[in-house]
Amino acid sequence: MIYCFDIDGTICTLTFNSSYEKAQPFPEMLKKINSLYDEGHRIIFFTARGCTSGIDHTDLTLRQLEEWGVKYHELIMNRKPHYDLLVDDKAINVEDFKRATGLK
Repeated sequence: MIYCFDIDGTICTLTFNSSYEKAQPFPEMLKKINSLYDEGHRIIFFTARGCTSGIDHTDLTLRQLEEWGVKYHELIMNRKPHYDLLVDDKAINVEDFKRATGLK
């Protein structure tokens, strides 16, 4: 299965005024994503970071994902990806995903 996760508000805290460098990861979400990866699922992250400002946050985002130790196959910046299941703070409620997969 292809899992597609939004970043801000889904796997890390939301920040204000595009202060993405201050985002803090949600450890239980990252653990669950790593488990899905290890089970053979395809993991895609996407974000609209910089979409309205025109600032390229790719390097920062890649660095954060590495520092947080999360496993993934692809990072998509500023375009809609193909997926089987979308987990986003605006589309499918991240809290419903947590309950459905046994996270608290």
